[in-house]
Amino acid sequence: MKLYSAVLGSYSTNCYLLVDEESGDAAAVDCAVFGDAYRRMLREAGVTRLRYILLTHGHFDHITGVHGLKEYAGGEVCVAAEDAGSLTDPAKSLNAYTDFGPLTPTPPDRLLSDGDALPFGETEIRVMATPGHTPGSVCFFAGDLIFSGDTLFRLSMGRTDLPGGSTKALFRSLRAIGELPGDARVLPGHGEPTTLLYEKRNNFYLRRTGN
Repeated sequence: MKLYSAVLGSYSTNCYLLVDEESGDAAAVDCAVFGDAYRRMLREAGVTRLRYILLTHGHFDHITGVHGLKEYAGGEVCVAAEDAGSLTDPAKSLNAYTDFGPLTPTPPDRLLSDGDALPFGETEIRVMATPGHTPGSVCFFAGDLIFSGDTLFRLSMGRTDLPGGSTKALFRSLRAIGELPGDARVLPGHGEPTTLLYEKRNNFYLRRTGN
């Protein structure tokens, strides 16, 4: 698999593009805005059609570009059921309270649940429910990559003071992440990439949950 990324939008959201070179399958992870920068990333990756548009959660800075991306490259829009309403309601995504740009309602094609596995080339992309930042926050696992959205950041964690946030739920999610084996590469929704082992050793919030 090959990984591409771009930092997009005024909130500096990490938007990822994963490509399985053998099958040609491609999956986007989050789309803050869709425009020239995203089209360049698709061209660089040689992608003309997506299989999935995977959303780690329903906040505006991760979903506002979904409509444009789907119109341009197709793909099943996949989001956890608990955050599905954010794709059609600017108030639920918090888009209505920002100057980020209009949210074009785009109903999801697939509602995700904990433990789901999405076929992707010769392997699969697995879904882990990690509520706390939002009720429907999820992490996606592909090979040795973890797309952690706004659940886990390098040396930090997502905020819980927005509507639907829960510190208690997020600590449970972080505990579950901290119990995962191995040393996967962690690709967060904002900021620098990190690794699971580094966070277990150094992230105050993961250590606080018992790791």
